[in-house]
Amino acid sequence: MDTGKIMRIGIAADHGGFELKVQLSAALKVAGYEVEDFGANKLVIGDDYPDFVVPLARAVASREVDKGIAICGSGVGACIASNKVPGVRAALITDFFSAHQGVEDDDMNVMCLGGQVTGYALSWDLVQTFLNAHFTGAERFSRRLAKMAALEKEMKR
Repeated sequence: MDTGKIMRIGIAADHGGFELKVQLSAALKVAGYEVEDFGANKLVIGDDYPDFVVPLARAVASREVDKGIAICGSGVGACIASNKVPGVRAALITDFFSAHQGVEDDDMNVMCLGGQVTGYALSWDLVQTFLNAHFTGAERFSRRLAKMAALEKEMKR
């Protein structure tokens, strides 16, 4: 269902993903997406991915942005940090099947990439796959998400 609404994408990276973030941000804008950049705003070797990824994840969880792209050197740290925020379902993506299946079945809302391990061309194709996928809402998938939401609520206590 196309509502005509421009999808708002949040993006964040530390030094390990900075170059890829710059390239993907530009491509997203050319493709017509609204892009919210959570930093880093300049290349600073030794900066820390949680400083940029956590604000992005919070924006996704609060629906300030529709989906997020989090990048660090391997993508692993960005994924771990993103998943610490309740309401975020992040995964490190390196293949097309996971890029769409993670959204269709698991309602993934943050895609994590490794700026030092996944090149721009593949990353851009994976991002497009992620952004064009839609959660199916099938009962079994919704049931699983409800269990995860209950766990998050329990952990807040």
